[in-house]
Formats: sequence, C-alpha cells, structure tokens
Amino acid sequence: MDALLIGFMGLGVLVVLIALRMPIAYSMILVGGVGVSILNGTDIFFNQLKTLAYGQFSIYDLSVVPMFVLMGNLSTKAGLSRALFRGASVWLGWMRGGVAMSAIAACAGFGAVCGSSLATASTMGQVALPELKRYNYADSLATGTLAAGGVLGILIPPSVVLVIYAVIVEANIVTMFMAAMIPGIIAVVLFLLTIAIYVRLRPESGPAGEMASRVEFIDATINVIPVLIIFGLVIGGIYFGFFNPTPAAAIGVVLVWLYGTLRRFIRLNEMKEALLETAKTTGMIYLILLGAEMLKIFMSRGGVPQAVAEWMGNSGLAPMTILILLLVALIFLGMLMDSLSMILLAIPFFWPVLVEINGGDYVSAAQAGYGMTSDDLKIWFGILALIVVELGLITPPVGMNVFVISAMAKDVPMRETFIGVMPFFGAELVRITILVAFPAITLWLPRVLSG
Repeated sequence: MDALLIGFMGLGVLVVLIALRMPIAYSMILVGGVGVSILNGTDIFFNQLKTLAYGQFSIYDLSVVPMFVLMGNLSTKAGLSRALFRGASVWLGWMRGGVAMSAIAACAGFGAVCGSSLATASTMGQVALPELKRYNYADSLATGTLAAGGVLGILIPPSVVLVIYAVIVEANIVTMFMAAMIPGIIAVVLFLLTIAIYVRLRPESGPAGEMASRVEFIDATINVIPVLIIFGLVIGGIYFGFFNPTPAAAIGVVLVWLYGTLRRFIRLNEMKEALLETAKTTGMIYLILLGAEMLKIFMSRGGVPQAVAEWMGNSGLAPMTILILLLVALIFLGMLMDSLSMILLAIPFFWPVLVEINGGDYVSAAQAGYGMTSDDLKIWFGILALIVVELGLITPPVGMNVFVISAMAKDVPMRETFIGVMPFFGAELVRITILVAFPAITLWLPRVLSG
C-alpha cells in the first residue's frame, strides 16, 4: 500500500480515537507506533522507541515547563488572585461594568504569574464570581467575562503552551515571550472595551460598584506590588537578558513561595499539594509530547506534511489566503480538543506548509511569500496560532473554560455562559485581524529588545 495513503489513513484513525474520547497522548502513541511498524517494520519502531523518550525529554528548554507549572500552582495557593482582584477593583470597580473589568485585569495579572488558562479561569472564578453576583451582574456577562478572561493566561508570558510551540518549531523561547507581550496587552484592552460597550448597550447587566475609601484604595494597591515585583523580576529578567527562562522560572517559584509563606497561605500541606499537581501536569504534558513526536515520525515517513505543503503551494491561492485557512482550521480543531493537544497535533503539519509557501527555510525578506524571513514568520504565526488556540477554550462544544466556570456557577445554564463569551469571541476576531494585517505589531518588540 502507498505510504502516503497509509499516512492519511492513520490521520483518520487518530480522529476516530479522539472522537471516542481516548486520551490524546495514547491516541498519538498508538497511531504513530502502529504506523511506523507498518511502513518500516517493528524493529525500526522499537529501535526508535529505545532512545526517543530520552532524546525528547532531555531537551534543556523543556526544563522550564515544570518550573512554570509549579509557579502557577503556588500562585493559586498563595492568594495572589485575591490581591490582584481587590487591587483592580479599587481602580476600576466604581465604574459601570467595573467589577467585570476588574476581573479581566486580575485575570491578566494572574496569567502573568501562572501561565495556564484553566488555572486562571478556575482561580479567578472562585474570587470574582461571588462579587459579580453580589452586584447583580447579568449571569451571561458574569460567567462569560470569567471564561473569556481565563484565556489571557495562555498568551501573556510566561505561557507553557508558548514554550511547547517554541520547542516544536525550534524557536527561541525568549523571543516568543517578547512577541507575545503586545498582543497580550491588546487582548486586555479589547476585552475592557467589550465590557464597556456591553454595559452601555445594556446598563442593567453591569451596575457600578462601590467607591473604595482612601484607606482601602492604598491598602489594596500596596498588596498588588509584590505581584508586580515577581512579574517584573521574572519576565523583565528574561527580556533584558539577565537570565534564561528556566532560571527565571525557578526564581519565580521561590518568590511566590516566599510570598505565600510570609502571608501564611502556603504551609507544608499546600506545598505538598502544589508539588503533586505539578508532577501530574508535567507528566501529562511530557506524555503528550512523546506521542506527538511518534506521530510526527510516522507522518514524515508517510510523506503527509510534504504532500499537504506541496498541494497548498501548487493550489494557486495567495499566501495570506492559505494562512487564513490554516487559522480557521485551528479554530475548528479547538472545538474538539484542548489547547496543548491542538498545538502538538496541528503545528507539525501546518508549519511545513507555511515554510514551503514562504520560499523555504533560508530566504531574504524580499524573496519571502509573506514578505518576511522564515524566523519572523515563525514568531508571527506562533502568536496567531496561540490566539486561535485561545478561541478553542471558549467555543462549543468543548470550551474548557466555559465548563470550568459553569461547574462553579451551577445556577447559571451553560448556554448563558456561551452567550456571554460571544462578545469576547468577537473581540478576539478583531485582534486576529489586526495582527494579520499588521505583522509589525508582533515583531516590533523582539526586534527592539534583540537589537
């Protein structure tokens, strides 16, 4: 049987296994292992398996993953979310829709020290949802705001998914963190504008909160300073070259632990729970990475990525049209699986297509199909892909953030939460359009800081 046909059949089997709810890691390992065995024999497969796990997991850049995961788990237990929400509330809560805006600002701040969308949505939901209910916010706006705010954790550095993308396409993690900053800020601004417009059109949905006293204002603002210091030392240290991401993440872990310990939020039991949660999450991520690598080997031997890249390149479609089609495909994939799995499954197929259309790995900006070098394309597409991955967290039928918030707001139908996230979905489409039309927005900060 033709190797290419076997490769496409393997993709079909993978989709069926995922639809049957088999864990994505096991699905990719099974399809990749069986596929390589069919194409090249079991001896080749076992010889590769013998060294594959070590070769994959010994990559130094991946050592940052457990550090950032632990930093996020400790941040959840250290009470940073409550300090951030209270600080944002004294600044924004007095306005119409201000409590919802405070939740968005706090989600952005917590995502900056957490790096996980689900953790951001879950933690901020526990803190902000009671306040939104206390001020009689519309159910759809309250739950929709928290579900959408959670997606900020995936892009605002540090981001575990951004690290994984950088490892897959062999990009510089620091450069990807630099590129993510401005698009992340744009997301926060657009979300705040979305709430402002929403409550202007429907004033009863988001009443104004109480004006904080001078003492409350000063106290809440001071309590935010430790979070700003942690973020500044970790991300600022990375941006300005004082240390690499892994040491920076380790410093972040120590600082968050010190903060939580001094505030008496983190004791021995909390530390033990954070370490166990980190081990489970990291093990899951690494297993998915192994499965993705096995699937990648099978697909490469079957010639699937090369065939797709050749077909796209010969389709006659404009490079920008192909990019938009790939982003739309990612949106649909996001409706079926979680963000990390989507990145690991889709990027090994999509990236060779863009490289082929762009004119190859080593081209000048004048020759490139997208008007940029391959390295710039790698950065630009990575940020766009992660934003589209964000959309998958709030779109049906999966919408993991929506499920997380709905589990907390048991009295709010899930349909209301999905309705509530639609304005934010529209804001994300606006952000994607801006970044596609003006790649310099994404590339400007890496060029400035690297130059």
